[in-house]
Amino acid sequence: MYEEYLKESEYIDYSHPEIQKLAKKLKEESTDDIDLIKKSFYFVRDQVHHSWDVKDKRVTVTASDCLREGVGICWVKSNLLAALLRANGIPSGISHQRLTLGDTPDTGYCIHSLNTVYIPSLKKWIRLDARGNNESSHAEFSLEEEILAFRVTTEGEKDYHDNLAEPDPGLMKVLKDNTDAIHMYLHCLPDRLTNE
Repeated sequence: MYEEYLKESEYIDYSHPEIQKLAKKLKEESTDDIDLIKKSFYFVRDQVHHSWDVKDKRVTVTASDCLREGVGICWVKSNLLAALLRANGIPSGISHQRLTLGDTPDTGYCIHSLNTVYIPSLKKWIRLDARGNNESSHAEFSLEEEILAFRVTTEGEKDYHDNLAEPDPGLMKVLKDNTDAIHMYLHCLPDRLTNE
C-alpha cells in the first residue's frame, strides 16, 4: 500500500553510504518510530542550512548532495528527509504550497516543498516542514497539529495538501539547470507545479 513511498529514486537516493550511515545512527539513538521521525526531522531542519538563509550559492539536487554539502533549498531538504526516513522503512512523500515571494501578491509566487510521513504505530500521515527556521518561518515536529514554516494566508497562495511519492520534475529541472542558488532563488523559481 505504501511501497511507492519507500522506493529509492534519482533524487531520494537513500542507498548512498553517507545517508545509510546517518539513517543507522538516527535509528540507534531513537526509542521508537515516532522518536526516529522526530530526530530525522530536526536533523534536516537544523543541521542542513537553507541556501537563501545563509546566502550559499551551491546548488544541491539529490538527498546525498544535500547531506554532503550541508545546504539546500526546501525542495532538496525534502528529498533528504524522505531519504532518511525511507532508509529506515518509514514511508515518506512530498507535499507543496504556493506562496508569495514577499508579503504581497505583486512580489510573485513560488512553490514550497515539505514532507508527508506515515507513522506506522499511529497508522496516520502527518506533514513536517524541515525548511529551517528563521525570523519569518518557524516549523516544529507535532503529531496533533501542523506547525509548518509558512501559513497560506494571502490571495493566490495555495496549500495543495498533496502527497507525492517523488519530487516534482519541474522543480528538479530548475535545480539541475542552475549553478548559483542565489541567482536561482531570485530569478528562476516557478510559481506552479509541473502538472498544474
